[in-house]
Amino acid sequence: MSAKKIALIGSGISSLSCASFLAKEGHDVTILEKNDSIGGRARQFRSENGFTFDMGPSWYWMPDIFENFYRQFGYTTSDFYELVRLDPSYQVIWNEHDTDQIPASVTELEQFVEKLEPGSSIKLRRFLADAEKKYQIGMKDLVYKPSLKLSEFADTRILSGLFKMHLFKSYSSFIRKYFSHPKIISLLEFPILFLGATPKDTPALYSLMNYADIQLGTWYPMGGMFEFVKAFERIAREQGVRFLLDHAVTGINTSNGKIQSLNTNHGTFGFDFVISGADYRHTEQLLQNQANYSDTYWEKRVMAPSCLIFYIGLDCKAPHLEHHNLFFDEDFDKHAHEIYKDPQWPSKPLFYVSCPSKTDPSTAPEGSENLFLLIPIAPGLEDNEQLREHYFNLLCERLSKKTGFDIRPHISYKRSYCISDFMNDYHAFKGNAYGLANTLKQTALLKPRIRNKHLSNLFYTGQLTVPGPGIPPSIVSGEVVAKYLIRQIEKR
Repeated sequence: MSAKKIALIGSGISSLSCASFLAKEGHDVTILEKNDSIGGRARQFRSENGFTFDMGPSWYWMPDIFENFYRQFGYTTSDFYELVRLDPSYQVIWNEHDTDQIPASVTELEQFVEKLEPGSSIKLRRFLADAEKKYQIGMKDLVYKPSLKLSEFADTRILSGLFKMHLFKSYSSFIRKYFSHPKIISLLEFPILFLGATPKDTPALYSLMNYADIQLGTWYPMGGMFEFVKAFERIAREQGVRFLLDHAVTGINTSNGKIQSLNTNHGTFGFDFVISGADYRHTEQLLQNQANYSDTYWEKRVMAPSCLIFYIGLDCKAPHLEHHNLFFDEDFDKHAHEIYKDPQWPSKPLFYVSCPSKTDPSTAPEGSENLFLLIPIAPGLEDNEQLREHYFNLLCERLSKKTGFDIRPHISYKRSYCISDFMNDYHAFKGNAYGLANTLKQTALLKPRIRNKHLSNLFYTGQLTVPGPGIPPSIVSGEVVAKYLIRQIEKR
């Protein structure tokens, strides 16, 4: 097989994964990145006064997916960073004087739920046993399919497993078959926030996320989430991948049903194959009449949320916070309605606070604290500084009321990030942060396809195609597309 010149547009996780597998097979692979640093949404920055902020993902789940990637290149996770399991996994603030720390130990979690609802510990074991089966089928078999034709799922084991996946039952109703206490239900529905749909609109298949949360655990790579980006970059470079930063792709030149070259702000480059890890819809706009999908198609997609983020450095320690903190002190259903059903800025949002300096002192100067505050919001909303400040003060008031500590007098660094930033930095459709919602109608074969139907040498990877949003699915997406393309090259 002769080596091909292959371009990856964007340097997010799926692109880094994809590039590594392609270069390992001997291909000449170049990553074109519009920004001045790699990692896409998982980038990192350091403030002038010594705080280190991970810009996007802050939850390290499904460590087995990372390990599987590393092993294919002769490494293990510990070759790159120290991975620490968090205990408690996270903290939930329900109301004043009502806070629960969720233990990492399954035995301790069983004791916790049993106090809330007698008999629920046994139900939790049954629920997790079912979730484990879904995880083994979903994350070991289904997600590694290119999802281009139905026959991919014709394997007897997969077909028999699909009948146990509860694809046509809602996540919300499935959980309520087991539990009735509102706290238990909220804890089990919480991971759905990462999937971009309400529990009522998400297939019960995704209870596999509860297995990932409870059994596989919540972890943290010392040094920050960017440590795994650095690991992926190292592997890619060792395979021979070339990185061109500050190279924005501005046009795609085609002829005879193929891409001939890519225009960038630094000139035009020719390639045999192109894989876009950039925003799918943005790439399609560069193609015009050779796109897979119309503007109408994209307008009808159910998008996962965007978010308003604040990166905060404090000149002191913040009491009563854990590494991960979920503020569930307002109505979940109302907030979800304002994201998905009637898109608007939320009236009383739930929010999330990460405080990595509780685990990792290197993220903040000595005696200081590193905070990451996030509100999930509907994509496509108006975004301006006045709105950002309104919500920042709202969060500060809630933090002060629930923890007894007002962070505002202690802020030594502050930066916000929202819809317009996602659009400017990543060309994100409607400023989304998490891709497509994982509804039944947007799962597997029903997601945007990994190959262009008009151009024989254009493919897509990332959170807007299979298997979906999140770091582990993005790792898988890169592998799936790379190995599919390798097979296509071998056939030619």
